[in-house]
Amino acid sequence: MLVSNARGQSPFVIVCDHASNRIPAKYGDLGLTPSQRLTHIAWDPGALAVSHALSDLLDAPLVQSTVSRLIIDCNRELDAPDLIWTMSESTHIAANENLDDAERRYRIDQFHRPYHASIETLLEARRHAGRETILVCMHSFTPIYHGVARPWPIGLIHGVDVGYTKALFNALKADDPGLDVGWNEPYAALNGVTLTLEKHGDARGLDATMIEIRHDEILEPAGVTLWSSRLARCLETARQARKGAMAV
Repeated sequence: MLVSNARGQSPFVIVCDHASNRIPAKYGDLGLTPSQRLTHIAWDPGALAVSHALSDLLDAPLVQSTVSRLIIDCNRELDAPDLIWTMSESTHIAANENLDDAERRYRIDQFHRPYHASIETLLEARRHAGRETILVCMHSFTPIYHGVARPWPIGLIHGVDVGYTKALFNALKADDPGLDVGWNEPYAALNGVTLTLEKHGDARGLDATMIEIRHDEILEPAGVTLWSSRLARCLETARQARKGAMAV
């Protein structure tokens, strides 16, 4: 894991669960080709670039994973069947089959727990300092999944409290009325993909949201600039709307 701008003055804290496609040397290439390791099965393309741009624009702390989700998925519960993927979309990850308990514990202790501990440490420091905190979980998704096109350029996923995510939805639509914003698309919390949101947002009673951008939108610098600028505006607009609603 890597923490950037930990002392950022923004109320927003950005986390990027699938920031990296790095496979540690001890695992070789997991039996994958170089082109496969660049695809969505290994990470969320573009998500880290947007996260860094948002961190700069907002002066926000950023916590990012530094290992491929094919080693361990930091956005899954420890007992989830896809904590360590053996099949990702249509790609068989044979090297992950039949792992013994020692190897599973090693990956959890080396990669999964330190990532979440870093988020927890940052949020706890902010709580002690009396800092307002809104958790923003950044992801990207594939334009086509199992042959089915996904039309939304952006989707929003909420946790137990829908309030901030709904305010962000409204802010995005106000910013561009023609924008197709997915609500609990392309995933929903019921799909088991909201560990970070639940563990560090819901469990702390924080305003929090999970943002999914279709990755063909953010593979080039122009797209990263467009989306990070839009999100910086809309995250703050949603924050102000939320504060106004809570004051009524």
